[in-house]
Amino acid sequence: MANVASLPLLLKTLKLCAVQRSWESVAENAIDRQWTHQRYLAELCEQEVAERHRKKIQRFIRESKLLPGKTLSSFDFKELIKPTVQQIETLGSDIGWVQRAENVLFFGASGIGKSHLAASIGYSLIERGVRVRFTSATLLVQSLQKARKELGLAEALSRLDKFAVIILDDIGYVKPTDREAQVLFELIAHRYETGSLVITSNQNFSEWDKIFGDAIMTVAAIDRLVHHATVLEFDGDSYRRKMSIKRAKKKLKI
Repeated sequence: MANVASLPLLLKTLKLCAVQRSWESVAENAIDRQWTHQRYLAELCEQEVAERHRKKIQRFIRESKLLPGKTLSSFDFKELIKPTVQQIETLGSDIGWVQRAENVLFFGASGIGKSHLAASIGYSLIERGVRVRFTSATLLVQSLQKARKELGLAEALSRLDKFAVIILDDIGYVKPTDREAQVLFELIAHRYETGSLVITSNQNFSEWDKIFGDAIMTVAAIDRLVHHATVLEFDGDSYRRKMSIKRAKKKLKI
């Protein structure tokens, strides 16, 4: 028969950290309120599940590399004509599009808030248990090209499969060589109907031949991206330009 004195060690062995930390205080509360054994056990289990969920979310945020503080609540929609806050909220709260491996494409001028809102969607998805990775398009392309040179491209792409959503930021700034364009296409082809991409771009599809350098590859990449996609065009004043003007006015007052 188990000895109560051994309970802390047993809980540690079972890695029930929340239960190990609170079983005594919860037991006192259970006695005071005359809980049944089942109610006491249920309370401990709820605390353990909540603790594990909290730690999982923290781990997902660390590995996501999302831009710090770029949440929906910290974004000023006053200068943004479209998309609406409701459209962004829906993408963050309804994970159906992620489960269907659909894509989200943001188009608009630089400084208008595409990266911020893409990151805010990432944070919302993580809160719902979705693994997300945020990266600049240029950095990821360079990383995949390095993997290809080392004959490890397939493995590098497979490692990205653990992320249900990859946020590829500023694809319009990619000016790759032919080989780098090829690995970008291979990423898009690899994720097609298996994992979601969120892509931000300051260039419309008509200019993407500058990214891929080849008309056939450009058409093939766009075809795969838009087959299952939500496309949002951003319209409004540049947030960065507005903040720059505000800072300049403050300096003049000083």
